Amino acid sequence: MTATSTGAASTGRTQPFAAPKGIPEYLPADGFVRVRDALVAAADRAGYGHIELPIFEDTGLYARGVGESTDVVSKEMYSFADRGDRSVTLRPEGTAGVVRAVIEHGLDRQGLPVKLRYAGPFFRYERPQAGRYRQLQQVGVEAIGVDDPALDAEVIAVADEGFRSLGLTGYRLELTSLGDAECRPAYRDRLQEFLAGLPLDDATRHRATINPLRVLDDKRPEVRALLADAPLLVDHLSDTSAAHHAAVKRHLDDLGVAYVENPRMVRGLDYYTKTTFEFVHDGLGAQSGIGGGGRYDGLMEILGGQALSGVGFGIGVDRTLLACRAEGIAIDDAPRVDVFCVPLGDEALDRLVVVAAALRRAGVRADVSYGGRGLKGAMKSADRSGARFALVLGERDLEAGTIGVKDLHSGDQESVALDTVVDAVTGRVRG
Repeated sequence: MTATSTGAASTGRTQPFAAPKGIPEYLPADGFVRVRDALVAAADRAGYGHIELPIFEDTGLYARGVGESTDVVSKEMYSFADRGDRSVTLRPEGTAGVVRAVIEHGLDRQGLPVKLRYAGPFFRYERPQAGRYRQLQQVGVEAIGVDDPALDAEVIAVADEGFRSLGLTGYRLELTSLGDAECRPAYRDRLQEFLAGLPLDDATRHRATINPLRVLDDKRPEVRALLADAPLLVDHLSDTSAAHHAAVKRHLDDLGVAYVENPRMVRGLDYYTKTTFEFVHDGLGAQSGIGGGGRYDGLMEILGGQALSGVGFGIGVDRTLLACRAEGIAIDDAPRVDVFCVPLGDEALDRLVVVAAALRRAGVRADVSYGGRGLKGAMKSADRSGARFALVLGERDLEAGTIGVKDLHSGDQESVALDTVVDAVTGRVRG
């Protein structure tokens, strides 16, 4: 028996499904692929190899690696028991999974740093709004195994280059340091002492006992007002952390990457140390972050590996696409084909199916007008496809052994020998 809604019963039609709330879809003309690929290409040019991560992992990986006091772990993860009664979680971020993979496959036993990049969907249960989804798309890079401020600057510059390649200009890079194991304990005591004197609610006070830095990440205006005079970690850095931070800024200056210092930045994950950064675009309203990251010197050891350092970022593809739209940048995905074949009759269709296959083997993207449409309708489809050339074949052309090649940009058309059309068109597409 098929279940139907009330509306379906009254109309006799099955009620159509809709995508789940907070789950975006990307259609061919949205520009999503172009934005994602531009961000990935910037990482490729810097030598970051692709890694394909599992969609779900052991829940303990994120509880231990990201931090139980974070909103991500305590409020936002999609966790469930599988059929073996094991707790697994849809990945909420990429760094913990990459570090786990590096340890599991011994990539850290090879040349260092291990430089990896990834792209794909991540999942967080939160209130959906523009650019903030329950299934979010990210591009990320991780460089593991070398503690070098020049590498921090490279990671930041890769993200900056990705944004620049899309034509974005209205963003800024905010930068700070979250110190190291030498200075963090004393600062933690100082911050907890300050927080103890504030009228915090019970949940926030409990968070302060677990990780007081998390309180500084509170977005509520009333809490932020109470924190106006909170001590800042950047004012209590160890000599080592201070020197590292100064070197990162020097390298960014040399690379021409502009930044502003934001000493109150915390970010939403527990594993950050030393260099911490975020790219912000004010054209997006309250949800202004389009990407960010930092150094995570203790994470690999926490997850059972060597005591190696790491640095990386995650960029929101959805947010970056919104930033492009906010700046009026036309982001359309590339035309889906180079050549569109228009057959006029069954015999012409048979021949053009073969021609299209030959073009594809030659590396030319080609499509065919199926369904017996007339010339006018088929040419409309050719225009919509974004193709540069249309191949028009009718009965007279078949008798003459020729085919019409129309340049859809200029409107020029000429006849070429049907037997040579693949070579002729391939040369024009590549030329």
